[in-house]
Amino acid sequence: MVKGNSQQPRRAIIFDLDGTLVDAYAAVVASVNHTLKSLGLPTKSALVIKRAVGGGDRHLMVQFVGEDLAVKAIRLYRFHHAQALIKGVKFLPGAKQLLVQLKAQGFLLAIASNRPTRFTKIILAVLGVRDSFDMVLCADKAPKPKPYPDMLLMIAKRLNLQKKNIIYVGDMTIDVHTGRRAGIKTIAVVTGSSTRKELKALKPEAIIARISQLKALINKSHP
Repeated sequence: MVKGNSQQPRRAIIFDLDGTLVDAYAAVVASVNHTLKSLGLPTKSALVIKRAVGGGDRHLMVQFVGEDLAVKAIRLYRFHHAQALIKGVKFLPGAKQLLVQLKAQGFLLAIASNRPTRFTKIILAVLGVRDSFDMVLCADKAPKPKPYPDMLLMIAKRLNLQKKNIIYVGDMTIDVHTGRRAGIKTIAVVTGSSTRKELKALKPEAIIARISQLKALINKSHP
């Protein structure tokens, strides 16, 4: 009879990044409005910009400048954003402690973000948590971005995980769609760009008000 750790399944939590674990909206707003000013276009309110994020930075800028100016806008945005992130990102309340607690419980941790890898690495370095994650995968390293399931499925394969032992956590309707397409249990947190009403309409596994509530919720299903 086989004994020991071989009986313990590999369990993992995959997180979206912005609006789920971190608040980088100040940096995004600053970079978007810098780009708009540079192009001679009117700036946008923080709320309008926040509601536009989630599909990656190209998708974000196209919404404000159109396809004709997209290439120039992305160049301006990315140049500015690399510096804006250094001072414009912070953990959401309870997020850092949650990561420590989940690692102590033996969970594998991963990130699936529509951000480019370059900026995700900056965020993790600034916050000092790159080593907390067993895998970080961004849209520029996957065949298709969220809401396509590619990133979640790639993480599951590379970490040798069964879908039933994975929970995906995100803050947007795009995340719920992604989890559903991947066949992975998804929990939504209302600290990002989508409202509770919008998230509830898609019927995720659960909705939480803040990321610090995740541990208690997980412990009910993974005692």
